[in-house]
Amino acid sequence: MAVKRALISVYDKQGIVEFAQGLAALGVEIISTGGTYRTLEAAGVPVREVAEVAGFPEILDGRVKTLQPQIHAGILAIRSNPAHMAQLAEHGVAPIDLVVVNLYPFQETVANPGVSLEDAIEKIDIGGPTMVRAAAKNYQDVGVIVNPGRYASVLAELRETGDLSLQTRFSLMLEAFQHTAAYDNAIAGWLATRGKEIVAARVAGEEPPAARASEFPAALTLSFTKVQELRYGENPHQVAAFYSDGSASGTVIARAKQLHGKGLSFNNINDAHAALELVKEFEEPAAVAIKHANPCGVAVAPTIAEAYRKAYEADTVSIFGGIVALNRPCDRETAEALSKIFLEIVIAPEFEPDALKVLTKKKNLRLLEVGPIDRNPPAGFDMKRVGGGLLLQGWDAIAEDPAAWKPVTKAEPTPEQLRDLAFAMKVCKHVKSNAIVVAKNGQTLGVGAGQMNRIDAARFAIKQAGDEARGAVLASDAFFPFPDVVEAAGEAGIAAIVQPGGSVRDDESIAKADELGIAMVFTGVRHFRH
Repeated sequence: MAVKRALISVYDKQGIVEFAQGLAALGVEIISTGGTYRTLEAAGVPVREVAEVAGFPEILDGRVKTLQPQIHAGILAIRSNPAHMAQLAEHGVAPIDLVVVNLYPFQETVANPGVSLEDAIEKIDIGGPTMVRAAAKNYQDVGVIVNPGRYASVLAELRETGDLSLQTRFSLMLEAFQHTAAYDNAIAGWLATRGKEIVAARVAGEEPPAARASEFPAALTLSFTKVQELRYGENPHQVAAFYSDGSASGTVIARAKQLHGKGLSFNNINDAHAALELVKEFEEPAAVAIKHANPCGVAVAPTIAEAYRKAYEADTVSIFGGIVALNRPCDRETAEALSKIFLEIVIAPEFEPDALKVLTKKKNLRLLEVGPIDRNPPAGFDMKRVGGGLLLQGWDAIAEDPAAWKPVTKAEPTPEQLRDLAFAMKVCKHVKSNAIVVAKNGQTLGVGAGQMNRIDAARFAIKQAGDEARGAVLASDAFFPFPDVVEAAGEAGIAAIVQPGGSVRDDESIAKADELGIAMVFTGVRHFRH
């Protein structure tokens, strides 16, 4: 059955004029609503307004325009059912063979932390999902398009055959139901968290609190869109794919634009996320090298080229085959240094033209551009999948003030040492537990990651630092259960230590630090990362 009549009503008008022109050239009658109608009419596309077809005007500020029998009967009628077709004829309803609809931007609207409840509610589409679901339900007779990326292939098929195959219709139906399910999930998720907070504040006569992921809904609804299938997972025998939650804003790996290089792998994406989240910690120019999701070299400096040089020199062995993230645009000087070794990925806010000329000579090097860096954590919750369930928590994004840290030893850190302690702790919170970081002059010297006990993590970091440990600082992601880490630090010449505190044996660690002349401060904040 040929496509003779199409209804078009889209919020996202990307490519819609060209698509409608293609339909009109095939003799397809087009009907449309408000803004879409005006767009098509202005472009010279022959189009009829829905209000004319329905015999009823748009009312309630556009809330009611397609919710009409003349529209939905034309979509839902089963063409092979004589009774249905007789009823259409009796009531003067013409069948609609193609429905092209995308929805009000609810997710983009609520991505603004300051969005009001009223604005969020107004961006809940009613007529759009109803038409999409109706057309999808009647997929044998009606094509439904919710994705502008489908326009070209649908138009090509119509030009070739005048109709859509059953396989195409089924594929479009599936995409349509996935689209409306994701839309409803986004609404339910926001209302169960942020919307609930706003209403509670109104009832109490208070100002709504700042947006935060502080409450967990009784029923969790999640929606992710597949970005790409991956060659394999962490290992070749595991299948894998990458999905995006559609976050509209923020510096996150899912929004990175790949400028060059071969496709990303499962491990690439996981490591790139780790690199980006760590480099976001720093206001000054910073470079981060990641290997197996742990930082192996991190540094800050007055220029991004110098920051990268220091990060590289922090561990010239582990960085090989690793991932580097920068929080400043990559210039030619930095690019030339990066190009001297084998790297999997370089991440930067942008790549200057001269830098691209250098780096694109390396065929397989992936270059990811993330735009201006913001220091906010990703939206929503941090999630970990476990067998039969899902763990949710807020991101470890607490803003610590080194000036508020508590000195607990007779010696107090100098201003220079305090800066290095703050630097080391920013790195330490991104290292797998048990975690120890040794640093000096804005550069990591040793990183002890993922050990089963804290003293082994400390020994590894101190050994890696070597003679440079003398006069350096040490950061720990959690408290010291025994004074052995302090003792090892003293033997290496560590000058200052930062740790959360809170052990029943804190007094022993403090006494040992005093004995060795080490300055130690407590933060009161633990940073386990598993």
